[in-house]
Amino acid sequence: MPGIKDVAERAGLSTATVSRALSGKGHVSARSRQRAQTAAAELGFVLSYSASSLASGRNHNVGVMVPSVHRWFFSSVVDGVSASLLDAGYDLTLYNVSDNDERRHNVLNDFLRRKRVDAVIAVSLELTEVEIQQLLATRRPIVGIGGPLPGASTIRIDDSGIAEAAARHLIQLGHTRIAHITGDAAYNKDFRLPGTRQEGFEKSMRDAGLAVRPEWQVSADFTVRGAYASARRLLGGSSERPTAVFAASDEMAIGTILAARDYGLRIPYDLSVIGIDGHELGEVFGLTTIDQDARGQGALAVRRLLAGLDGGLDTAAEDTEYPTRFIIRSSTAVPPLESAPLRG
Repeated sequence: MPGIKDVAERAGLSTATVSRALSGKGHVSARSRQRAQTAAAELGFVLSYSASSLASGRNHNVGVMVPSVHRWFFSSVVDGVSASLLDAGYDLTLYNVSDNDERRHNVLNDFLRRKRVDAVIAVSLELTEVEIQQLLATRRPIVGIGGPLPGASTIRIDDSGIAEAAARHLIQLGHTRIAHITGDAAYNKDFRLPGTRQEGFEKSMRDAGLAVRPEWQVSADFTVRGAYASARRLLGGSSERPTAVFAASDEMAIGTILAARDYGLRIPYDLSVIGIDGHELGEVFGLTTIDQDARGQGALAVRRLLAGLDGGLDTAAEDTEYPTRFIIRSSTAVPPLESAPLRG
């Protein structure tokens, strides 16, 4: 069986250079990397990560904790993380902790401390200071996505600010009868995402002197199906209908569009709809949205982790507000003429 020395001889490089070239660690010129990879392929040599981990103290494995793998945001972040880790020569271990407190405790206090992972990415999980210190004590850098984590690097968007912007867009179009579909109370557990976006919506309404009507504040589970059912109740009442809906996620916005069609409401002529996310289906439905680039957030988390590993845990924790992008499509427009406010 060929070894790394055989590859080095064939490539005309030192064993150290071949090791760096094949592992992706350290600086190697593109020409030397290509020579090492070609020689390894010709000899059928595969770098042993178990052997390199003994020498480097690394497992080339990153643990990723998510509350769920079924929701779009979490799966999109994991997609971005996975692609970036593969490019860097790292494996990924996924921990789906869901809403199970015991499972979450076991992951934090057992699995992640068995020294099988080099670093941890926590997605939309509000770790306590004790939990963070336990992980840092095991010499593992942490990057959080979704909100602040004391002592750890974090990546987040301005949820309140973008909710304000979404509501303000509808108000500037002339809408005064605006409904909001928020997340169920269960989703306020970590970082209060639904509550934060609802606060942003209400601030824009107050700033414009508009009333927030309780009957037009409905909740769902961040899915198309859940929002479809909630939007049917919202739009199917015998009382006055809203002329616009701000949904706290794109999937809930799409559910709203589908419910509106059931009642013969045309988007955007009878009802404007806006969401938040940047979901791929948004383009299909012509959805106006604020794109938070979930995959990009995952990729940035990997870059931040690898920089921490290369620079050691003394790298300063950094709180990064990730940029978002407002995308105006065909689902929002001025309100129907009969509902437009009178202008002096």
